[in-house]
Amino acid sequence: MTKDYKSYCQVSDLADSKDFLTRIRHHLHRHPELSFKELATAETVATHLAEWGYEVTRDIGGHGLVGRLRHGEGTRSVSLRADMDALPIMEESSNAHASQNAGVMHACGHDGHTTMLLGAARHLARTRNFSGTVNLVFQPAEEAGRDSGAQRMIADGLFERFPCDAIFGLHNHPGYPVGTFMFGSGPFMSASDTVFITVHGRGGHAARPHLTVDPVLIAGSLVMALQTVVSRNIDPTQTAIVTVGTLNAGIAPNVIPETARMSLSVRSFSAEVRRRLCARITELVTLHVQGYGGTVEIDYQEGYPVVVNSAQETAFALEVATELVGAEHTISPFGPVTGSEDFAYYLQHRPGCFLRLGNGQGGAMLHNAKYDFNDQNLTVGAAYWTRLVEKFLAQEAG
Repeated sequence: MTKDYKSYCQVSDLADSKDFLTRIRHHLHRHPELSFKELATAETVATHLAEWGYEVTRDIGGHGLVGRLRHGEGTRSVSLRADMDALPIMEESSNAHASQNAGVMHACGHDGHTTMLLGAARHLARTRNFSGTVNLVFQPAEEAGRDSGAQRMIADGLFERFPCDAIFGLHNHPGYPVGTFMFGSGPFMSASDTVFITVHGRGGHAARPHLTVDPVLIAGSLVMALQTVVSRNIDPTQTAIVTVGTLNAGIAPNVIPETARMSLSVRSFSAEVRRRLCARITELVTLHVQGYGGTVEIDYQEGYPVVVNSAQETAFALEVATELVGAEHTISPFGPVTGSEDFAYYLQHRPGCFLRLGNGQGGAMLHNAKYDFNDQNLTVGAAYWTRLVEKFLAQEAG
């Protein structure tokens, strides 16, 4: 195969797949499944892969599966990953393909991610314009937050059973033009931790607050105090976020309750900052509550680590996108992105790149009840994955 990049897949090569891929995406969107429950989705994926000649291995780390295709004498291998799970959100849409599962919807575009990878799978099987091994990883439970699909697939021997020289993945990104690829080398997406705080006071009558220890007052004060953690304890050149996501207390206006409960989302991009956030939040919360006469329970849960893209694979992924759609439709460097991703766990074991793909401007953001994946990306994404495989496996083994 010639090394001339024009011999690799073009977006136009997937034009005849547009309607087929749209039907698959709409089917997946109508039938979303939550983390760890992706049985029907995995069955749909496995059926198509087997039909196209892939060696399909199911039930990896739950409902995860891998489709493997070997061709030629090449010794290199590459893995591509798509996530399959949906979110516990009631969809607010008039689309014909709106979710039929009440309270569950693909509000993050995993239906589109799965479909794009299936589009590449179909085209690679048709053309066989590569020499080596491609592993298509369809992952459950990315939205789990802890003990996720990536962790479970790795623990189930993903990289031992399906060796690869590098792994790649992507996520759609609302707010940027459709078909625009975005890249960042090094720390690219944040670590994400969750903190559950229970403030214990002494309840009583609202008319006699001097006889109580008011946990609502303590929690309200704590909300403001927590805003000093980033502004006064973290190097201003570093990115960090502390967000109070929930605050719940009381059942009646004339009753001072016994407890107040809060939860925080904490984001960071370095191990040092992550440790500092944990130490400072724990210390501040404990002493602040004690200062008001209360006691506190803190459950600090580490979530996904930082997504750290390797330089060589990121440069390669950018090169593929530039050849495919032109430099005017790529952004590099991009980020850092303050969302988190369990793709980070794969990158702790193999070099690779996680990238973003513009989902269009003017639409709903991710995790919104009005969100929908942009079908214009289906052939663009499928062509990108196809070309990346062809080009990666055309390189000489190191």
